[in-house]
Amino acid sequence: MLTSFRGLMAVSLAAAGLSLATPAMAQSEEGSGFTTSANVALTTDYRFRGVSLSGGDPAIQGGFDVEHDSGFYVGTWASSIKGGPSYGDLEFDIYAGWSGSLSDAVSVDVGVLYYIYPTEDLGLDTDYIEPYASISANLGPAEATLGVAYAPEQDSLGGDDNLYIYTDVGFGIADSPFSVTGHLGYTDGALAPPLLAGAADDTGLDWSLGVAVSQGAFEVGVAYIGVEGPSVNDFTDDAIVGTISASF
Repeated sequence: MLTSFRGLMAVSLAAAGLSLATPAMAQSEEGSGFTTSANVALTTDYRFRGVSLSGGDPAIQGGFDVEHDSGFYVGTWASSIKGGPSYGDLEFDIYAGWSGSLSDAVSVDVGVLYYIYPTEDLGLDTDYIEPYASISANLGPAEATLGVAYAPEQDSLGGDDNLYIYTDVGFGIADSPFSVTGHLGYTDGALAPPLLAGAADDTGLDWSLGVAVSQGAFEVGVAYIGVEGPSVNDFTDDAIVGTISASF
């Protein structure tokens, strides 16, 4: 799996745009042009763009991807959540797109993501769709990513839309299994952290700083995650999040 928007979802310290994830170890079907990969993680708090979707409690996460040599891919990812009767206790995502290299140092990723909450109890329209795109550059031992995700107006977003712009930087420490990541994101619309926390502002920032250690298919990491807006305990308050993950 490429380090991309998909990687940010798969085995992240806070999921979907908060940290660089460990690339999954792809397994190739000989002669078919297809590779498959999977990942599983246990995190102390599922933070989506700075906001906790697990009520400050641990969450189990995992995903599966199929990618073709042409760069096209499809995948799924899921996490336990604490969404109450409106969202239930499971987030299930489906995505598809294309990723490829523009040069030896620059790569792009474009696709569309569908967020599904299959266990909600009220019969509400909570699922929504979000196209995304990102460009990444290798800068020696470091990698930088600039990405955007835009959810158009949908009933599940209260008839509003949502724009998310983010940048991520990560680098490995020479001659060691350690890596360091940083993230800054900006939200404008229905999913803005201040708006979700009860404020009137429909724009907001989220950020994180993390360190991880990898050994083979396993990674253990910790990140400090913050978000702009009212501090609501176990929802939008700053948090230290730990994650252990495996990729196959």
